[in-house]
Amino acid sequence: MRQNFCIKIVADFHTFCSTLYQTQGSSHEVKLFERMEYGGQMMALVDDCPNVMDMFQTNHIFSCKVISGSWLFFEQSNYKGRMYLIRPGEYTRFTEWGGLSAHVGSIKRITDY
Repeated sequence: MRQNFCIKIVADFHTFCSTLYQTQGSSHEVKLFERMEYGGQMMALVDDCPNVMDMFQTNHIFSCKVISGSWLFFEQSNYKGRMYLIRPGEYTRFTEWGGLSAHVGSIKRITDY
């Protein structure tokens, strides 16, 4: 009986994770700002970005609003260097996501849970 209980918990957890993936994993949007507290030019992103400088002509992101999905910010282009997990919410300055500087080289959506 105890074994069946464990199997049910695992099955329910798998269902929960699958539901979470379907509702959050299918849609990603982040708004990036060139100044703290959402100042300056705003750049919207809905897909992976291997080189922030090539796409936006800047690689300094001082604040952001994650509308949907979870993201990884990398210090270097092509998903290299120190990375930061960015979850849905508002970040008025790069230190709020744990960044040591505003430099962001690449950005990737988290699509697998």
